[in-house]
Formats: sequence, C-alpha cells, structure tokens
Amino acid sequence: MIVYQGVEGAYSHLACQHVFPNREASACETFLDAMQAVEKGHASLAMIPVENSTAGRVEEIYRLIPKMSLHIVGEHFEPVNHCLMALPNASLDTIKTVGSHPQALAQCIGNIAKHDLKETAKLDTAGAAREVSQSNDVSQSAIASSLASELYGLKILKEHFQDEQGNTTRFIILSHAEKIPEFHQEKAYITSLIFRVRNIPAALYKSLGGFATNGVNLVKLESYMPGGKLNASQFHADIEGHIDMTSMKLALEELNFFAEEVRVLGTYEAHSFRKNINFHE
Repeated sequence: MIVYQGVEGAYSHLACQHVFPNREASACETFLDAMQAVEKGHASLAMIPVENSTAGRVEEIYRLIPKMSLHIVGEHFEPVNHCLMALPNASLDTIKTVGSHPQALAQCIGNIAKHDLKETAKLDTAGAAREVSQSNDVSQSAIASSLASELYGLKILKEHFQDEQGNTTRFIILSHAEKIPEFHQEKAYITSLIFRVRNIPAALYKSLGGFATNGVNLVKLESYMPGGKLNASQFHADIEGHIDMTSMKLALEELNFFAEEVRVLGTYEAHSFRKNINFHE
C-alpha cells in the first residue's frame, strides 16, 4: 500500500495512480500521518510533494524528514491540470462561486475573474470537489484534478483552468527500507542528503567545495534552522550522481570532513522530466 496526504482525488492521489497503478493508495490527514504510516510499517511507501514550480517548496516536509527514519527511493514530477468542475446539470452560465485550496485559486485568478466567480477558500482541492458533489447546488463549482471529478461524479466545465501552463509538482517516494539501485553508466541518478554546518565563517563553502573540485553537480540546496535554534544551519541537498560513483565518494569525503551529521537519504533514478525542463530555474 502507498499513502498520501489529502482526500481521495487529490493531486497526490493522482500521482500515486500514475506511478503505481496496481498498488492500493490510502489517504492520510496530514503529511506526518502519511510518513509515520510508513515508518511504523502500516504502509510500504508514501508519495510526498516537496516543491511546485509555481508555489515553491513545501517547507514542512524538509523539517519532517530529518526526524524520520525514512529513505527516498524515487521521485515523480506530476503536471498540474486544474479543472473547473460542477454538478452534472450545471453549466458555465449557472455557476456563481468556486471553491478550492488557496494556492489553486491563486493559480487560476485570471480565469476566475474572467468568468466572474466568487472565490471560496477550502482546505484542499479534492475536498472542495467533494463538497460540491454533496451540495445539490448548480451555482457552486470547484477547482480540482480530473480524478476528483471522476470520483465525485462532477462534470468538467473547463480543463487547464490555470492561468499559466506548465505548473508541475515534484514528489518524492519514501520507504522505510533503503533501496539503492545498481549503478549503470547510461542512467541518470539523484542522491539526496542532509547535513549541518557549524556557525563559523565559510563553513558552507568549505563543506561544498568537494562537489566543485570533483565535478559533481548540486541541483538543489535548501537551508533551514532546525529545532528553532539560531546557532546552526541544516541543509537538504539533491545531487546529480550515484552514491557508488568515484566522484561522489570523493565529494562526500570532503563534506564529512567539514560538516556535521551528514545523512544520505537515498540514491534513485532521476525522473525523465529532468531531461526536458530545468525545474530549478
């Protein structure tokens, strides 16, 4: 079983179906609930969003991961197709209000204004769709995924309702068991890790110097203060390469010399999305 945060029909649920179409997917109320379900052995995997090309990073995830004994075993990039939906007997002429998660509403603000709809903020996109399905009110509509429309018997009035196309969410797949794929020269890999540096001059520069000298590319570096402390910074890094590559081993040797509490979260195949679009620009 794979778990996700949200309700049935959420974009995380859709990602589970796309990556694991034959695996049972189960909803959890919070990110912590989903991650703990894997940690306690109640589920094998968790599909967790970490960043969105429009909204940025999901900061809560970066704070939870260091506290959990979980491994990253894969990644998935899910295109976000916001759909405007309503009851089967509703139309663009009957709807007056639209509900969804605040982020989804913000991403569709131009089209919402174009159709003169009144916004109503909800806890999540799929929950907004479910609420419309139970309303028996043709004046209500929701912005959610196509999966939500199927699950809750709603009619899609407009697909690609977002103002800008190309909106994409990156998910990581978490497991309690470490699963490092065998290295193959022709394949691309990502290695994710967390580390802490002391609050001293040039600490980060020295810690990361080994990646530059060994030709290893960092594709993502996130920083935050762990536990509310201001005397140390913790970093999450995504690096191009396999843990068994010589260049990676040399770079990690230098990192371990200058940094504290280095923990490799996982090595996994890079998603094909990375070949076409530079997600980190």
